[in-house]
Amino acid sequence: MIVGIVCEYNPFHLGHLHQIQRIRWELGEDTPIVCAMSGNFVQRGEPALFDKSIRAEAAALCGADLVVELPVTAALSSAEGFAAGGVNLLSRLCDTLCFGTENGEKKQLTETAQALLDDRFPLLLRQALDTGISFPAARAEALQAMGMDDGLLRQPNDILAVEYCKAVLTQNASMEIFPIHRPGSYHADTLDVDAPSATAIRQRILAGEPWEAAVPAPAVPLFTGAAKHTLSAGERAVLGKLRTMSEEEFASLPYGSEGLWRKLMHASRQGNSLEDIFTAVKSKRYTRTRLQRMVMCAFLGISDEAMKSPLPYVRVLAFSDRGRALLGSVREDRFFVNAGAPMDHPYQALENRCGDLYGLCCTEGTEAPGREQRRRVSYLRG
Repeated sequence: MIVGIVCEYNPFHLGHLHQIQRIRWELGEDTPIVCAMSGNFVQRGEPALFDKSIRAEAAALCGADLVVELPVTAALSSAEGFAAGGVNLLSRLCDTLCFGTENGEKKQLTETAQALLDDRFPLLLRQALDTGISFPAARAEALQAMGMDDGLLRQPNDILAVEYCKAVLTQNASMEIFPIHRPGSYHADTLDVDAPSATAIRQRILAGEPWEAAVPAPAVPLFTGAAKHTLSAGERAVLGKLRTMSEEEFASLPYGSEGLWRKLMHASRQGNSLEDIFTAVKSKRYTRTRLQRMVMCAFLGISDEAMKSPLPYVRVLAFSDRGRALLGSVREDRFFVNAGAPMDHPYQALENRCGDLYGLCCTEGTEAPGREQRRRVSYLRG
């Protein structure tokens, strides 16, 4: 049995360690674990706090056998796209998918996923959306109209858990699901060492307050003193891109349907800050997270067409001896390639651009370009 985890590890903390330990406790100490981790930009439409190589090495030091990069086009997707990209990637290596959930069990999660795939759901969803409510509210209303409980679509981990189940079903992936209860609050601002949230840890790191108790000991030295990256640090660079984009470029952005791209364009040409832009465009219909993903795609030059393109290949960021052996069994298809290896594919230009622009989001001053070409795999021997 080979277990896959879709993750961000922004940053890796004790809750993530507990998941890895639970897998090994339930399935055996020799169970290989493969992590598909977001790279330098994460699903909320922000730069990851620490560089992906540092986060991948932390995961490997704490028990992951293989860490591969979830391509940025999947990492910056909605929950549905994020889950689909992760399942597509991990199904090539793994027969089990493990994820956290606040309230759901396997049967409940699968039934909710099946309801979302029911032929009746799209029409009911559209009818609810036409009333002007947000997508989450419309989705709940559509499920209720089908006689389903929307209770598993109210918490962030539950929402992702259902999307993982949907992806396994729609892709006909040969994967068992292995849900694990995730205690605590995903977005909690207060640090709870027993059930830490990455949000609280990031806030403490950026504020210069103690955070080490919520992070596994092997990862602490990696994060201590590492360069930090935030959206606010890169704000001028992002604004510079938005202010120089053409109408055609705005129209080609992901998530810009129903005229949202035009609203973003007008706000970008009037707002003095990113907060001004988000405030001007945000509404019940359009969540802040959707807008941030849209803006980040604009900054990185990711069009709707690129977002929908199949994953061309996946970068290997870190592995143990066991992970290296696992990779050896699938190397012939050339889907998994080492970090830094040149690839004759247009996606490499996007990878390099993302790496260069990530350096403009550093809180300690801009970083030199060319990092992607110099990147190497972290190999943890023994």
